[in-house]
Amino acid sequence: MSKEKPSIKSKDIALIGIMLAIVEVVKISLSSIPGVELVSLLFMMYTLFFKEKMVYVLTAFCLIEGVLYGFGIWWFAYLYVWAFLVIIVYLFRKRQSVWFWSILLGLYGLFFGTLYVPIYIVTSGWETAVSWWIAGRTTDIIHGVANFVLCLVLFKPLARVIKRI
Repeated sequence: MSKEKPSIKSKDIALIGIMLAIVEVVKISLSSIPGVELVSLLFMMYTLFFKEKMVYVLTAFCLIEGVLYGFGIWWFAYLYVWAFLVIIVYLFRKRQSVWFWSILLGLYGLFFGTLYVPIYIVTSGWETAVSWWIAGRTTDIIHGVANFVLCLVLFKPLARVIKRI
């Protein structure tokens, strides 16, 4: 007799939809401030609290981004850049320190542009990849600092809200 995989419930679909809506609204709301975003923090929190449901949120997020902004080279990088964050968070999920998570998200933001380099090497060559990476360093520095500060400030309040859910 084989074990059946648990099916996704209506409640889960609703929760995933709400998580996705929050990510999209927050992303669009902050899009005018270069390097400042809450997607990383929300993905981290969702991974810590909702574990396997994050696979659905991540998949839907990437598809929605492609539909909204076009399926360009950047989109293919999205498929692994965000998955990388979710996997790293999942591997360290037992950590409780706000400082640990703030440093992790700060480093993720700092190296966000670096994670795009492989896709640009494959599609456009080394010169384009390196020049693209150098051009984005200022934004990556802002991204890293913003991720660190936002996580440090919002981790505990978000954890309290999510625990209630």
